[in-house]
Amino acid sequence: MKQEMVTFLSVLKDDILDLTKYLYNNPEESFYEYKAYNYISGLLKGFGFKVESNYLNMPTSFYAQYGEGHPKICFICEYDALKEKGHVYGYNAESAISTAAALALSRIIPKVGGSCIVIGCPGEILSGSKITMLEQGTFEDLDAVLMVQPHVVTCESGNSMAVLPLQIKYTENQNNNDITGNYSALDACLFTFDALNMLSKGFGDNCFINGVNVNSINDAFPQSVEAKFCLRAPSSMIANAIEDKIKNFINMTCSLLNISSELHLYGMPCKELITNSTLDRLFSHNLKESGIINIDGVKNIYSPLTLGNVSHVVPCIHPYVSIVENNSIKYGTKQFADATISAYAQDVIMKSAAALAFTAFDLISKQSLIGEAKTELKSNTTNMKYSEHYI
Repeated sequence: MKQEMVTFLSVLKDDILDLTKYLYNNPEESFYEYKAYNYISGLLKGFGFKVESNYLNMPTSFYAQYGEGHPKICFICEYDALKEKGHVYGYNAESAISTAAALALSRIIPKVGGSCIVIGCPGEILSGSKITMLEQGTFEDLDAVLMVQPHVVTCESGNSMAVLPLQIKYTENQNNNDITGNYSALDACLFTFDALNMLSKGFGDNCFINGVNVNSINDAFPQSVEAKFCLRAPSSMIANAIEDKIKNFINMTCSLLNISSELHLYGMPCKELITNSTLDRLFSHNLKESGIINIDGVKNIYSPLTLGNVSHVVPCIHPYVSIVENNSIKYGTKQFADATISAYAQDVIMKSAAALAFTAFDLISKQSLIGEAKTELKSNTTNMKYSEHYI
């Protein structure tokens, strides 16, 4: 079966190269990826996938399926870019890997059963669409979610940070008087961030408060001040505990200064990525079998991944493959974007696609592996408690 997929991938090579180059030449901003969406969904339709367009009323999202019933193995396509800089995050190559893997798996689905799913997820750079899809139940019926991130290193799937984008609004009370003292909303805001700077030292080395942005009325003593910041922590449970401390401090501040406050989210919260070691082990073995031998351990990142939320519901992996020959090239640069269409990158894309397809085949042909992956996920999440912000 695996050899049949390899043979089919060799036939697809030009189609996948064309896809990678097309997305490279047509970078589109988050949620405006109409060309990418049409190209990828059209390619899948051409090979017999049933494609639901404008999935969940998101114009550049799609849900494609080949086959029926379980196991349902899902591949993720992300395809937005920075319009002025291009595919500096390599989502064109990522989509090429997922699409090629899905097409290879579809070749053998009639013989082994199950379903091959491809979900087009727009807007990853701007917090993504996967969290909305999760809220709508998209991932609940899936057995595994697989994707590979092109990078400057080849590493096993690791963890990402949990992130809460919080906004505090302080407003002066109309009944301020000389007994309680006259404090401005700006006083309360400055007091809060001075305290948070001190409190953050007790959060741990891997917890951060950053991205602070303060807006107020343009006068010396504004009546209302809004402050935005990102709370980052190794897990959503730790982020929740820190948020509770922040709430307690804000309540104390309001009482001391006779100021009113509101605390809410200004963006999508992200849970930490829980890498499924069962899936990661399978993929690493298949990556070596496909010809990519050197894997440099686990890669943990300090950025949020919307796949993190999904990983708390269905077994997921997010490994990395290096698509660069020149070690001086940095991820997230124009040079990296250019490297995605090199001959070297194309070879890595096809090998990674093969490894992803092999992993999916392993899960379908030996369904006890799916049971193992789901048992592991349940073990990792059973005692987790989430705040109201998290799904």
